[in-house]
Amino acid sequence: MDTPVTSLPLTFTAPMPGFEELHDFSLRSVEGAAGLYALEAGSTPVRLFLADAAMFAPSYVPPIPAASLEALEFGEREQPQVLIVVNHAPGSTTVNLMAPIILNRRTGRCTQLVLDGRDYPLRAELNSL
Repeated sequence: MDTPVTSLPLTFTAPMPGFEELHDFSLRSVEGAAGLYALEAGSTPVRLFLADAAMFAPSYVPPIPAASLEALEFGEREQPQVLIVVNHAPGSTTVNLMAPIILNRRTGRCTQLVLDGRDYPLRAELNSL
């Protein structure tokens, strides 16, 4: 049986690169696809698909600066949820490992990190992770 579709209002601690004018978002689970979410803007028809990195890329552990964790209001024992942007094109599905979204599910606060270096590709083949 499928998990019921849930929705969580989100607040970004800083605007997402490329979406600076958008402020209100919601994260909705995709029915029948565990670990897959739709990030939807409330004021305009913008939708991004996000995947739970723990499920789709379990070895992916991006560094999260302490200042980001503090801004997201994590408690001592809380763990962040790492989400990665999914890009689908005919013949391949890639994920952006260079700019993960870090989420505190308890507060609905999140941030999109932009990681430095070449360790994290902008387009990693999903089936190779």
